[in-house]
Amino acid sequence: MPPAPRPLYLQLRDAVAAAILRGTYREGAQLPSVRALAAQHGANPLTAARAYQLFQRDGLVEVQRGIGLFVARGAAERLRRMERAAFLETEWPVLRERLTLLGIPVTALGEES
Repeated sequence: MPPAPRPLYLQLRDAVAAAILRGTYREGAQLPSVRALAAQHGANPLTAARAYQLFQRDGLVEVQRGIGLFVARGAAERLRRMERAAFLETEWPVLRERLTLLGIPVTALGEES
């Protein structure tokens, strides 16, 4: 059974997190405004603001009043640790169970089909 879709604000958060991890937004880089992020993803600005609040809560962005949001120093490495821990705690057990049900050994994941 496929997992339930994540709420839109979490999808926006995931998209920005991926961009930080890929280096699209490096330390000190300005993030898109709330309105720009919302427009890019066809979302309400309040939804985009909620996504950015998660980054603020975790200390991954710095707010410069009247200017915008900027990626905090060390954000990519902290984010990578947080994402890795969340994956191992929530996603990996489900994925491992699915592999077991389908008879796919974990060692086969590195092989090309």
